[in-house]
Amino acid sequence: MSSVMVGLIGGSGLGDALTREVRGEKIEVETPFGKPSAPIILTEVGGQKVAVLARHGVAHQFNPSRIPYRANLFALKKLGVTHILASGATGILREAIAPRDLVICDQVIDKTVRPGRTFFEEFVVHIEFAHPFCGGLRRLLIDCGKEMAATVHPEGTYICMEGPQFSTRAESLMHREWGGDLIGMTCMPEAKLAREAEICYALIGIPTDYDCWRGHEPGISANAVLESIIANLSAGTANAIDLMKRAVPKIAAAATADCPCRHALEKAIWTNRAAIDPKAVQKLEPLVGKYLGAK
Repeated sequence: MSSVMVGLIGGSGLGDALTREVRGEKIEVETPFGKPSAPIILTEVGGQKVAVLARHGVAHQFNPSRIPYRANLFALKKLGVTHILASGATGILREAIAPRDLVICDQVIDKTVRPGRTFFEEFVVHIEFAHPFCGGLRRLLIDCGKEMAATVHPEGTYICMEGPQFSTRAESLMHREWGGDLIGMTCMPEAKLAREAEICYALIGIPTDYDCWRGHEPGISANAVLESIIANLSAGTANAIDLMKRAVPKIAAAATADCPCRHALEKAIWTNRAAIDPKAVQKLEPLVGKYLGAK
């Protein structure tokens, strides 16, 4: 697909690292939902056009509940982004996953209650979301991960909780009983909005430390624990950037026009077309123009 454009959304650690590392044109994008978290950097990775966005802002000023998710995804769609590789630092809920590993998430449990969870407030849209991450992108990341020295887990269930506080121990134990592998605060509604925007989306989890279900080693100071987490985040971020650099140049060749993500709205608009306000269609034209535009 020659029209492929890849969005890279960096979370804690990776957002800062990406914006420091890449050079390109900084774009301020206006959306009906306000400004994105940060200016979007247009550049290339391995010859592939890329748009880089720091999820938490240039100074990490947006906590997970205040990130302008709708503005972020709408801006990327408006710029022509077709595929997104996102990252997020996470806590670990399983012994089999270690800090500095990477996890190519395949499922999510959404515990968030934050506003701005859909683009569609003026008419009714119900997207399919049984498989929240793009299968094609996940397969590509898994294949690229096999070439790396770092351990890359091919699946994992991400529990997305409301922040900015961390879990209680009782909650952490419950999340393990639910089948969670990782816990974080930023995957939702980001992945849902990407599906509403018909953008293929995959998430690379960056595990930094075990959630509070597992206590720290006796005698370790709070400062030592924090230093360890920061070191794990730095190493995990380097691994995630390595994986992205391997995958991005291969996305166009692997992309298929019939990917379900790219047609998510085809059967999802339930409101009678004649009853939809033209102003709402105009507002959301980058998302719905091909379905509700002028005949």
